[in-house]
Amino acid sequence: MYTLVSILGAVALLLIGMGMVRKGMTAGFGDSLRRTIGRFTRNRFSALMVGIGVTAILQSSTATALIVSSFASRGLIAGAPSLAVMLGADIGTTLVAQILSFDLSWLSPTLLFIGFVCRRTASSVFAKQLSKAIIGLGFMLLALTLISSSTTPLREAEVLQELFHSLEQERLLALLMMALLTWMSHSSLAMILLIMSLATGGVISASLALVLVLGANLGGAIPAITATLSAGVDARRVTFSNAFFKLVTCIVMFPLIEIVLPYLSQFDADPARLVVNYHTLFNLTVALIFILLIGPVFRAATQLIPHPPVESDEGQSRYLNRTLLTKPSMALSCAQRETQHMGDTVYTMLTNCLPALATNNILLTQELKRMEKAVDHLHFEITQYVTALSRGDLDQLQMLKVERILTFTMNLEHAADIAENIADMASKKAKSKMVFSDDGLSDIVDTHEAVVKNIQLALNVFSTGDLNLAHQLLDGEETVKRLSETAAQQHLLRLRDQKNENTSTLHLDIIRDLNRINWHITALVYPILDAARDKPSNTSHEVVEREMIKKENIESIIPSLKNS
Repeated sequence: MYTLVSILGAVALLLIGMGMVRKGMTAGFGDSLRRTIGRFTRNRFSALMVGIGVTAILQSSTATALIVSSFASRGLIAGAPSLAVMLGADIGTTLVAQILSFDLSWLSPTLLFIGFVCRRTASSVFAKQLSKAIIGLGFMLLALTLISSSTTPLREAEVLQELFHSLEQERLLALLMMALLTWMSHSSLAMILLIMSLATGGVISASLALVLVLGANLGGAIPAITATLSAGVDARRVTFSNAFFKLVTCIVMFPLIEIVLPYLSQFDADPARLVVNYHTLFNLTVALIFILLIGPVFRAATQLIPHPPVESDEGQSRYLNRTLLTKPSMALSCAQRETQHMGDTVYTMLTNCLPALATNNILLTQELKRMEKAVDHLHFEITQYVTALSRGDLDQLQMLKVERILTFTMNLEHAADIAENIADMASKKAKSKMVFSDDGLSDIVDTHEAVVKNIQLALNVFSTGDLNLAHQLLDGEETVKRLSETAAQQHLLRLRDQKNENTSTLHLDIIRDLNRINWHITALVYPILDAARDKPSNTSHEVVEREMIKKENIESIIPSLKNS
């Protein structure tokens, strides 16, 4: 029992270390990695190399999958290159496994000491994140040492020997069990290293180890699938296609294990090297088979996972029940839900602006204009509804909610108008066949990401009145301002260096309009923060609203609304 607990603890330490490395590298180099994926994935072979490099840094093909799927869902990377990145990501994990298969136990204390000292003395965020990654790598090497020392007694445990002997006879069950364990651990690399330790300790045979390697690779595709189930259709196509690649290769290689094993043993008979070499062989096989087939596979995925039909009544109200106008509290709830519906439509518009700009998709720009008309109609219906409601007998708190709804919907409508303007610019760009420079597109992507994040926060602040979220939204507004200023400065520097910028005016107009959209969707935060000033502990929505009644002359609004 103690041996089993020791192994489980060592595996937990291994996962913790991998998590620290991934988080440290993502925080320190995340923006650079995302830009690399965005810039160098224009053909399948460069995309393959990008996948290898990024995953070798992050030590997680799942992390790479999530980045790629987010790009695919926003139309920033085409289908075939996105699958090529995933093929490269799987090879990237093998490079890390190859390095860790050597005896590096002597390096663990050194890395832990260096990481600890750097973390205590680091003054910049980047240095702190890098030190976290160094400490995580030290934990990983320490965990491998602990696993190796803990597996030795397992060779004498009769119960485990019987278990592994039965798995030798039921190899398909062994493969599925390892796939399940890999899914639960969310790390195929960790499971490969565990298999390597078990094989080195003589706990499992070489042939069973290769079966478990197949299971780890198959299970490694599941976390990316589960993480994108609620994402866009394009994201799911990427993760499901990658899982298909691995499943087909597992089916092909499973019956060939006994044939392949002697050749691998001749190459390197060491159990640890045998495991990682087979892991590398598997992923190279996947890449070699499917790198030329990713186009047909993605087209098949498009047929199997189609986009949902567009709702024809998107501009029609869903929650405005006029029979409830005599019940103010219920009617206000209806108006708030309809405002959320309007906000979701504006969010979809803003999200689709970037693919329209990046891909010169005329149909998408036409869809954006249709959605703007839907937002206009929703704004009209909500205004009519709450105006009719305000003619009734409302108390001050209810009148304040009416004002908030009217103000927020007005700002959402203005944001949709500006998004339509971006759609017009996208249409102009497509007709003129203009192309953004890599740096110029990167500036737009960064600003767009920040604005999309802010509109999500704004919708949450509107529905909850949470002060912590309101402060985050205020910080987000400053982030967009800073990104806009930086983008304009970098653009002017490129022009000064006489780089060809045929989209100069268009680039600056888009950055300006994104900043204007951001201003409208974050305007919601100021009355809430003003009302709660000097009361940071009050995060209740109702407390904030009651404070706003004290600060604003609500009585002056009531007569005008009742008479309108």
